[in-house]
Amino acid sequence: MTTPVVSIAYHSGYGHTAVLAEAVRAGAAEAGAEVHLIKVDEITDEQWETLDRSDAIVFGSPTYMGTASGAFHVFAEASSKRWFGQDWKDKLAAGFTNSGSKSGDKLHTLQFFQILAGQHGMHWVNLGLHPGWNNSEGTEHDLNRLGVFAGAAAQTNVDEGPEAVHKADIATAEHLGRRVTQTAQVFARGRAAA
Repeated sequence: MTTPVVSIAYHSGYGHTAVLAEAVRAGAAEAGAEVHLIKVDEITDEQWETLDRSDAIVFGSPTYMGTASGAFHVFAEASSKRWFGQDWKDKLAAGFTNSGSKSGDKLHTLQFFQILAGQHGMHWVNLGLHPGWNNSEGTEHDLNRLGVFAGAAAQTNVDEGPEAVHKADIATAEHLGRRVTQTAQVFARGRAAA
């Protein structure tokens, strides 16, 4: 079986989202993927080509003012060159985000990623976890402690640095990386059998 190529296309304003990107990378690598971290505000032609040859692209951005960052929006608009040729059609997609508030309208950022993926004809991989920390037995250390289904969501206090990204949110992002890789492996086996 071939090794799936997973690329993480992300923007991080203050380093918090970079911590999550690294966690997604670690989970994907642990599951057997070749993984590439791509900062969308510094993207090169070679990195665009890496995205083109990837089996899965995981989108990541902080949630600013209820949506992905401006830098991520610039990347999304630039990806329209791939849209015209449907270059990313049938790739897998997933996403992650961080904001200062428990909600912070993170869902809107994840839905922005889902729509971007849908426009490209990609297949969205959800988190695949029940919500954590929603009963008397749960704790803030549960996976998916914020109860988001569409992707990995994290909350970090606005007056704390990247070292304060919650360990449960990091573990949830690692889970997402593993899930994307495992799904890419299933898709590859299916294509080989077809």
